[in-house]
Amino acid sequence: MGYTSSSGGGIRGSEILPFTVQVVKGRWFTVFASFLIMTGAGATYLFGIYSKQIKASLGYDQSTLNLLGFFKDFGANIGVLSGLIAEVTPTWFVLIIGALMNFAGYFMIWLAVTGKISRPRVWHMCIYICAGANSQNFANTGALVTCVKNFPEGRGILLGLLKGFVGLSGAVMTQLYLAIYGTDAKSLILLIAWLPAALSIVFVYTIRILHTARQPNEVRVFYHFLYVSIVLALFLMVMTLLEKTVTFSKGAYAASATVSWFMLFVPLLIAIRQEAALWNLKKKAAFARDEVPVENPPEIQQKKLPSPAPSPPQSQPPEDEKHTSCFADICNKPPRGEDYTILQALLSWDMGILFLATLFGLGGSLTAVDNLGQIGESLGYPTKTISTFVSLVSIWNYFGRVFSGFVSETLMLKYKVPRPLMMTFVLLLSCVGHLLIAFPGPGAVYVASIIIGFSFGAQLPLLFAIISELFGLKYYSTLFNCGQLASPLGSYILNVKVTGWLYDREAIKDLAKKGLTRSSVKELTCIGTHCYKLPFIILAAGTLFGALVSLILVVRTREFYSGDIYKKFRDDPMVTDMIEPENLKVKDKEPEK
Repeated sequence: MGYTSSSGGGIRGSEILPFTVQVVKGRWFTVFASFLIMTGAGATYLFGIYSKQIKASLGYDQSTLNLLGFFKDFGANIGVLSGLIAEVTPTWFVLIIGALMNFAGYFMIWLAVTGKISRPRVWHMCIYICAGANSQNFANTGALVTCVKNFPEGRGILLGLLKGFVGLSGAVMTQLYLAIYGTDAKSLILLIAWLPAALSIVFVYTIRILHTARQPNEVRVFYHFLYVSIVLALFLMVMTLLEKTVTFSKGAYAASATVSWFMLFVPLLIAIRQEAALWNLKKKAAFARDEVPVENPPEIQQKKLPSPAPSPPQSQPPEDEKHTSCFADICNKPPRGEDYTILQALLSWDMGILFLATLFGLGGSLTAVDNLGQIGESLGYPTKTISTFVSLVSIWNYFGRVFSGFVSETLMLKYKVPRPLMMTFVLLLSCVGHLLIAFPGPGAVYVASIIIGFSFGAQLPLLFAIISELFGLKYYSTLFNCGQLASPLGSYILNVKVTGWLYDREAIKDLAKKGLTRSSVKELTCIGTHCYKLPFIILAAGTLFGALVSLILVVRTREFYSGDIYKKFRDDPMVTDMIEPENLKVKDKEPEK
């Protein structure tokens, strides 16, 4: 039996194979495959679960563990190499490099923690976790940049969705590891090693830039993807809360993981539906061309693509054929929204302001996420509850990403609200989360996990969308990776030099009160509300400064965002006036009138 689309047409049995080829080669399948790759690209957010295993197995103090956390953040946010590689190599090559780095880095960490190799030095572990975390930049560059270039008018929404699936990654992989390995946190590291690499390799040839006609109902389709992802996020949140109060059997964990992964494949059905609509549109167009006499073709001509503009004189080559160096005209910057060269963008005031806001915003949020396991431990929460905090951060990370993507896009298009203004509001919200940890009350860490997860997730889609809008898409592979360079620097300053040092100082004070010294204990641990009070007051103050800095960018870009920033994409000849599937029957009946 053939597939019947919403347009009323059908796909006969003899057409199933060519239709399947169209689906796999289509833009919508690229979006689905990107969702799965992004679901495996959030392993860095699980550090809070397995960091205690590293600390206990290798005998690290908190400063050493925070140093590992810094190299994780450093690797996760130094994506310039992947961006530059993507400028000169095909997408499949970028994804394969990322898969190899992911497996090699995390597999070596698993070998070290399980004692299957001799205890590595600290700098060895730093290299392993940096390489493993850096692999997610190759996944981001391959999938995210490709989707933005395939759907330029919906970039804010699409960035929110893609980064939202990264936010859900931690909760999804937690369900899977509980189903496969039980509560063995060491095995979680092994799962992180093989699963993301496998996803990238399976879909490596389906992620590519496609120059095909765009559809008028794309935003509506993105909303369908959103509804599916919201259901998945709510399911994961319910399961996380149930696992906190109810002891699950391995079969129950397996059922939960199965439902989670089934829902991850629902977007494939949406992609098939869209391709079926396109398939039937093509068949109707071909039938119309065969039926209309050649001597009287005016009605069909009205539905054809507009005639291409005449070619410019040979002495003046087309604009897209001019190969200008990305390092040329550093000081002669184009207007906002046009294609900047790499150095023009990096040396602009707008990028400098974004860098400073990101330094404190993402740097502070990363510090909170990385220390969540130790925060729960210091306040006396059991290990199972600490895993709940991490899962809550992961889930609300998702909500922050899709919220910032969809809402900022709507506010910008309908009300001309500058996208950087939402960045300001998100940073102010993050300050509240930091203060809840500095002054914890009953249930405060639960609320703080939600706020920090939401605000942390919201920042990345906003940052990536602002960069694409201000500096163009020509060198987007490199520029969006350069844009997050401030994040690891902020993490090093705020996590290693401030939070880790102050935590260890409080722990040593506690030992002194007991008449002990640092050499008396293998693991340096601080228990009490005082352990993280001062560090998170400092984080809140730094994030507030970042919010004030982002207001400067709001003022600078207000005029730019008051215009139609997507006009040039609608003027692109690749945008066709295609008939919506729901209107096909109406269009078919018009000649009978």
